Amino acid sequence: MIGSAIGTVFGLLIAPRTGKETRRVLKKSADALPELAEDLTTSIQMQADRLSESTLHNWEETLVRLREAIAAGVEASQETDKINKSRTTKQDLSSSIADRI
Repeated sequence: MIGSAIGTVFGLLIAPRTGKETRRVLKKSADALPELAEDLTTSIQMQADRLSESTLHNWEETLVRLREAIAAGVEASQETDKINKSRTTKQDLSSSIADRI
């Protein structure tokens, strides 16, 4: 939008028109600037809102995956502890039996 406004003004300045006609066109363009600025502001705000929503959604998804990964890690650690305790118990039992024999 800003580029089009700049292009319009530049085009008007180099266009082969009379001074009176150029001033009339420049006035029309200048009168349209507040509306153009408002449209630009609205567009930027909408883009910022979308970006904010997208960022929040992505953050929430990341937190969910992180919680799942932590839960899986805790579960795997507990399973490993159970297996190690079972092995230790079997080894202790085997040693005890061997000592008795």
